[in-house]
Amino acid sequence: MKTTLSIIKADIGSIGGHIKPGYKLLESIREFISKKKQKLFDDFYVSHTGDDIAILFSHQKGTGSSDIHKLAWDAFMAGTAVAKKQGLYGAGQDLLKDAFSGNIKGMGPAVAEMEIEERPSEPFLCFAADKTDPGAYNLPLYLTFTDPMFNPGLMLSPACSEGFKFNIMDVANTEGDRMIELLAPENLYDIAALLRDNERFVIESIYSRSSGEIAAVVSTTRLHNIAGKYTGKDDPVCLVRVQGNFPATGEVLSPYSIGHYVAGFMRGSHIGPLMPVKINSPISYFDGPPVVTCHALCVHERKFTESADVFDHPFWDYIRTKVSRKAVEIREQGFFGAAMLPYSELEYGGIVEKMEKLDKLFKIRK
Repeated sequence: MKTTLSIIKADIGSIGGHIKPGYKLLESIREFISKKKQKLFDDFYVSHTGDDIAILFSHQKGTGSSDIHKLAWDAFMAGTAVAKKQGLYGAGQDLLKDAFSGNIKGMGPAVAEMEIEERPSEPFLCFAADKTDPGAYNLPLYLTFTDPMFNPGLMLSPACSEGFKFNIMDVANTEGDRMIELLAPENLYDIAALLRDNERFVIESIYSRSSGEIAAVVSTTRLHNIAGKYTGKDDPVCLVRVQGNFPATGEVLSPYSIGHYVAGFMRGSHIGPLMPVKINSPISYFDGPPVVTCHALCVHERKFTESADVFDHPFWDYIRTKVSRKAVEIREQGFFGAAMLPYSELEYGGIVEKMEKLDKLFKIRK
C-alpha cells in the first residue's frame, strides 16, 4: 500500500498584524482534526511558520484526495471562526472561496503532495516559507539536484549520478498548467535559463532518473491564476525525500546558507533574503524578512516520528546574522530599483492605480 504525504498551509489569523497565530487558534486546528470520527488519515502534524498554519498528513488516499482536502479546509474554517472570535488580524484571509469545491487547490491554501512506496527507513524534509512565493525554492532545489559544489552525492552516489528530471511550470499562464520536463545534467543550461526568473518559471516537482521515484514537490500555484488577478504571495511549502537514492539531508540544506534574495517581504512587494529560522518562529522586521522553516521526519507505516528542527543549530545562528545584514542593506535602498518588485508583481494595487492615472497625463513632446 502506498503512502501519501500532504502538507496544506494557510494564513487564517494572526496576533498584532502579520506576526504569528495564537495558541488557541493552533489548538483549535489540532482538536478539530483529532476529533474527526471518520478515519481519513493515518497521522498528522500541525505547526506554524510566521503567521501561516501548516497541516501535514500521512494517508492512503493518494494526491488530490477530496476527503483530505476537505478535512483541511474544514479545519481552517473552524480555525477562522476562532480567529474571528479573538479578533485576530486577517481572519480567514487565505480562504478565497466561500465553500469547498472538491479540491483545495485553487481555493487559496498552499498544497504540496507526493505518493510514495515507503522505504524501510523513509526520511524526508518538510519546508514551509512565509512572506515569499514558490520561486523561493528554485535556487536551493536547483543547487541540490544539479550542482556537486553543494551536493557531492552527484559525484559520489551512483543513484544521484544518473541525474534528475525537473517538472517546471510557467505560472504566468492563466488557462491551465503550462509545463515542461527537462533532464539534468543534459538540459542543465535550459533549466538554469528558466529558473533564474522566480516569478515566471517555478519547479513543481523533481524525480530520480535512476528509480523514477518522486524526490521533491513544491506548492506551485500562483494566486493570481486563482482569482483572475494578482492577490499576493503564496507562502509556499515543499517536501523533499532524502538519503539513499536521493540527496542527503545536509546536501538539501546546504544552499540555504546563501540567504538568497526572493520576492515578498513587506506587503509582498519587496525583495529580501530568505532566512532559515527555527520551527514556529514569528515574523518581525519589515513584515519579514522572508523566512523558511524545515522539519525533518521519518514516516513508517504511515506514522510520523517526532520532528527534528534542522535550523535549530549554532551554525544557522551565524547564517541568520548574515541574512539580517543582507536584509538591512537592501532595505536601505527603500523602494528604488531592485529593492521593490515591478508593477506586475506588486501585491497592493494602489500604486498600479496611481500609475494608470499618471499615464493619462503624459504627453508626447514635439
